[in-house]
Amino acid sequence: MAMITTETLHHPVSGMTDLIRSLVSAHSVRKQRAALKALDADRLLDLGISRTDALSEAKRPAWDVPSHWRR
Repeated sequence: MAMITTETLHHPVSGMTDLIRSLVSAHSVRKQRAALKALDADRLLDLGISRTDALSEAKRPAWDVPSHWRR
């Protein structure tokens, strides 16, 4: 008799959960970068970020994030 363990089973729900989590994270990053791009000079100065740096960050794709942001 063959034995099936949970380690060998594919869990489609888990895969969908990971996909949804990734999409939500990418959407959040996109919104944050758009908000950064929209900040005025005074707010950027408060954050210590130049307009050039803000625009450069805003142009990055949503999946381009530091590895420590990923779970």
